[in-house]
Amino acid sequence: MNETPAPQQALPPSLRLLRGLVIVLMITMIAGLIAIVALIVIRVPAGNADLVVPQGLKLPQGTAPQAITQGNGWIAVVTEAGKILVFDGKTGALRHSYELN
Repeated sequence: MNETPAPQQALPPSLRLLRGLVIVLMITMIAGLIAIVALIVIRVPAGNADLVVPQGLKLPQGTAPQAITQGNGWIAVVTEAGKILVFDGKTGALRHSYELN
């Protein structure tokens, strides 16, 4: 009943290599997860950020922007009143106005 445990034997070289590879994989996965979370936090804008209308665009009096998008040669502004205003990208002049239903 009073037996002492046998001393542990060293791992074979192939298992030591495998153990090292598993540790390296674990560290790489943790670093990758931290990088992905950091990128998501950096790239996702705050939900309550105010929209910034590009300089040179003059919105009609009394309109407030709800969304802004930009294409090749044009800028579209969706207003809170339910209109889509399409401006020229170079001059800032109003090209079209569409009513949303």
